[in-house]
Amino acid sequence: MSADLPHHTTASRATGRAGDASPFALGLLLRRAHWRAAAVMTEALRPLGIELRHFAVLIVLVDRGPTVQRDLAAATGSDKAGIMRVVDDLERKGLVVRKAVPGDRRVRAVEITPRGLELFDAAHVAAEPLAERLVGELGSDEAERLKDLLTRFAYPAEGGA
Repeated sequence: MSADLPHHTTASRATGRAGDASPFALGLLLRRAHWRAAAVMTEALRPLGIELRHFAVLIVLVDRGPTVQRDLAAATGSDKAGIMRVVDDLERKGLVVRKAVPGDRRVRAVEITPRGLELFDAAHVAAEPLAERLVGELGSDEAERLKDLLTRFAYPAEGGA
């Protein structure tokens, strides 16, 4: 087995701590930042009775309108079984409905209800002070710069990596 491994060693190995200079450093920082942001957004959504996985579906529905479950799964990074559970949860809460797709009896589109849209808007109000706290240690220019950099990183230009 050791014959398959490169014989040189890297001077910097992943630690997952501040100052990590390994090739994994950026990914580890993004993961840690995601955990912090997810915890804050979970705190905002908890009183509304939904989780981030539910909110992710509502985001897609508000953005795209009625969407078939296959496309919801792709848009949220979920699998078929996972998206079915999330849509079932949202439907039980009266936040979405499934409707037949004209021309294909087997397919159902998921559509946000007025109650779902109300909750979606309430989530934004609840998240505002928490989102401000999340970047509270950054100056206002730094927070905007971080958002700009992450946007460029997450949505690279056509032909980018």
